[in-house]
Amino acid sequence: EPDRKRRLSELAVRTTGLGNVDDKVTKNHRKTLGLMRDIAHVATCGVIAENPAMGLTEIARPIGVVGAVVPSTNPVATPANNIINALKCGNAIVLSPSPKGTEACRRLLDYIHHEFSKASVDPGLVQMIPAPGNKARTQRLLERADLVVVTGSQDNVRRAYSSGTPAIGVGTGNVPVIVDETADVRAAAARIARSKTFDNATSCSSENALVVVDTVYDSFAGALAREGCAILDPSLENHVVERLWPCGKLNPLAIARDCDVLIDLLELDGRVPCGTRFLAVETGHAGPDHPIAGEKISLVTALYRARHFAHAKEIVTRILRHAGAGHSVGLHTALDERAIDLGLTLPACRIIVNQAHAIATGGSFDNGVPFSLSMGCGSWGGNSIDENLHWKHFLNITRVVRTIPAREPVLEDVLADYWAECGR
Repeated sequence: EPDRKRRLSELAVRTTGLGNVDDKVTKNHRKTLGLMRDIAHVATCGVIAENPAMGLTEIARPIGVVGAVVPSTNPVATPANNIINALKCGNAIVLSPSPKGTEACRRLLDYIHHEFSKASVDPGLVQMIPAPGNKARTQRLLERADLVVVTGSQDNVRRAYSSGTPAIGVGTGNVPVIVDETADVRAAAARIARSKTFDNATSCSSENALVVVDTVYDSFAGALAREGCAILDPSLENHVVERLWPCGKLNPLAIARDCDVLIDLLELDGRVPCGTRFLAVETGHAGPDHPIAGEKISLVTALYRARHFAHAKEIVTRILRHAGAGHSVGLHTALDERAIDLGLTLPACRIIVNQAHAIATGGSFDNGVPFSLSMGCGSWGGNSIDENLHWKHFLNITRVVRTIPAREPVLEDVLADYWAECGR
């Protein structure tokens, strides 16, 4: 309902100080509508598949009680997504919201329980840790649940994995995006601006580095500026770093704030145009000694000039080795084979091609990945899944196995090619 979406979004921004209301309204609507579309015709209980030729029957079973840790960046959309997936598969769910997100999460549950009452559904199926939440209560949930789902800080992910409970955590976002010499630079700049500014860059899929091939660098920079990006000279990198990472840690006052607040914090008044929507810091640095190459969760991105496509890949590899391995890489190009190249060589579970990254990675109505707010990063990111978290991760499958006619091969069929090449 529009009124509920707006009230939840206003409450989330007011209590967390993160993001902006209009984009949260859009996010809450799209993510929920998209997920409902994804699960509408999916069988998640009882017999879900029969394969007579193989003698197999698959039966979907609920896991039990899901414990879900909720980040402050998405205190409404993330729990709504987890609740729908859990209930679709026959589970109950208990949420552990961040302290700042508690009020928004509680309001969401009030709305859900109101709808439950209309259908005579037990409200106990969806619960949250009562305020005030704390690490001890969250730890208890991690230990007692049948499955743990964690979106947010890597500290929480590590705690979940060490809890003794089966856990699904997601990795660090630090998305680098390549703009190659074949890209439509105006379209690329528009997509990047739309994505980077969406909800003040709360998304783990927000562009944190733009790696642009030299032959289109200047035209792309001009297009980006026309989209409201203030491009900062390399001489300002240290100035930005000192204020964005005081004492070596990301400044919480910069996270997902409006751009005018960020400009004040970074002491850039008078150095950027009026109406600036986000900032790009020109740099050639990447690695652990250069915070500008890491995740910023703010309206700041790093801007690199690459000599050619191969050099752009090298820069992206260095960035991902520093932070964000496994999450995703963006590519703006006219050459689809380059997307395959990146998929074969980079430590990334998603290659997002010619799209607004923060909007596309978690599912979009014009791409094929499931709607989600939790992106698995595979072994590269220290995760147990390498895809978007969705309904199939919230159930167990029992397989009934029957005998079929034997299909035992002869040794020659299996090793013929090897013997032909290497001898017996």
